[in-house]
Amino acid sequence: MKYRELLNKGVAMLRQAGIADADTDGWYLLEYASGMSRNDYFLHMEEEASGELAEAYGKLLEKRCTRIPLQYLTGEQEFMGLTFSVNPHVLVPRQDTETLVEQAEKQLSPGKRVLDLCTGSGCILISLLARVPGVSGLGTDISEEALATAERNADRLGVADRAQWARGDLFAPVEGRFDVIVSNPPYIPREDIDGLMPEVADFEPRGALDGGDDGLDFYRRITSEASEYLEAGGRLFLEIGCDQARDVTALMEKAGFVHVATVRDLSGLDRVVCGCLSPES
Repeated sequence: MKYRELLNKGVAMLRQAGIADADTDGWYLLEYASGMSRNDYFLHMEEEASGELAEAYGKLLEKRCTRIPLQYLTGEQEFMGLTFSVNPHVLVPRQDTETLVEQAEKQLSPGKRVLDLCTGSGCILISLLARVPGVSGLGTDISEEALATAERNADRLGVADRAQWARGDLFAPVEGRFDVIVSNPPYIPREDIDGLMPEVADFEPRGALDGGDDGLDFYRRITSEASEYLEAGGRLFLEIGCDQARDVTALMEKAGFVHVATVRDLSGLDRVVCGCLSPES
């Protein structure tokens, strides 16, 4: 079977399985299985593919048809222009979260420290360290496997000397104060999780999704404790669900944060709530 025919067959298989991005996923899986760049593909698309490649590609397609996320099959996801290793122990980094990084970055400069709660793959903290020289940070997570993934990413992306990792529930393993705290915590209301797309509901770690009955459990805890770990005038940045801005804003203000604001993502949806710790807090 020619490369062109192999790709077309793969895309058709994914479409039949109801995969929304069948064209894109079909190509990425072929790229992963073959090691071919897109230029290589167009140069050789009329040549015969090996039986070994066809078999490997077919196995990947079968797994994707069960709705296993593409990124868990290839083991990678791009975020903020960096390539992160991912696996079923961590959420797949999403473009929406880049809004959080972009906002926090504005408050960082050499010598400052950042704390990343629920760090997962480490994509938020590592991106900040990569983009702002001289900044150091700590990432915490309750999952040992997630922290191992974050540590590998930090090493591979060249910021391991400025990143530390600690296992524990939110602030439990944290000592000292930071200039900026960031978090993309679990924020999906528990009863809504099973209604999410299968790639999320069935395969991403539930502990990284479940925000309690109303989705606000982690925001309550973070906002109530953050002042103990922020420097005077420090900033807190929280990713939110698109309908949570009002509730999270109220929680921040109740905890003594001022200049609380909501930032929208590229789709125009509320995505980040941020605030400054009042000097009186």
